[in-house]
Amino acid sequence: MSTSILILVAVFYVVVSVIAYIVYAVDKKAAIKKRQRVSEKSLHLLALAGGWPGAWFAQQRLRHKTQKTSFRLIFWMTVALNVGGLWVLMPFILGH
Repeated sequence: MSTSILILVAVFYVVVSVIAYIVYAVDKKAAIKKRQRVSEKSLHLLALAGGWPGAWFAQQRLRHKTQKTSFRLIFWMTVALNVGGLWVLMPFILGH
C-alpha cells in the first residue's frame, strides 16, 4: 500500500512541476511581449504546492526570474517548506 502512495506522490510532483514549467514559460513570453504577467504569488504557490522542481528547471532553462533576489529568496523558502512538510508527512505516507 505505501508503494502505491509513494507513486501517487511522485506523480503529483511531476504533474505540478510540468504545470509550473508551463506557467513560467507563459510568464516569460508575457514579459517579452510586455503583456499581463503571472503574479509572483502564483509562481510561489505553485512551487510550494510541489511544483518547485519544474519551477527551478524553468528558471534555469528559460533564464526567467533568476536576477530578482527577493523572488529567489522566497522561492527557496517555498522549496524548504515543501521539502520539510514532505519529510514531516513521510511517516504517515509510509504508514509508520
